[in-house]
Amino acid sequence: MKLKYTSDQRIEYLNMIDHVGRNWLNVFRGDPEFYSAAYWDLLTRIWKSTRPVRKTDALKFMIGIKSAQTAGKYLENAIEQDFIREQENPKDARSKLVSLSPEMRARLDSFFDLAVGEVLTASNKMEESGLPVETS
Repeated sequence: MKLKYTSDQRIEYLNMIDHVGRNWLNVFRGDPEFYSAAYWDLLTRIWKSTRPVRKTDALKFMIGIKSAQTAGKYLENAIEQDFIREQENPKDARSKLVSLSPEMRARLDSFFDLAVGEVLTASNKMEESGLPVETS
């Protein structure tokens, strides 16, 4: 298999991911408990939603968690930490809706601004060093 990118480009990618990872930890004020793919999946997918999502759908957002009971523990912990708010579903009394708390949405907005900046910085470093940047 022919590789598209150089070792230096891959290293620059890893440096970028390291910076993004540190910024993700800052979303939780340095608490490593939340430095988890499960919270990444849960919070980023809720962030992408334009309106509250059904709680059962939010459980499915955590693709690395196969047990609904375990996913529920992550979700309940996020609710207890006030990262996520739970509310009644006005269209279906049998289900609940969840959404990000305003503070968590603001933290994630800031995180994504930093993350996009890291992507642009990595790309600029590759271009400045004369490395070909594949765009397709």
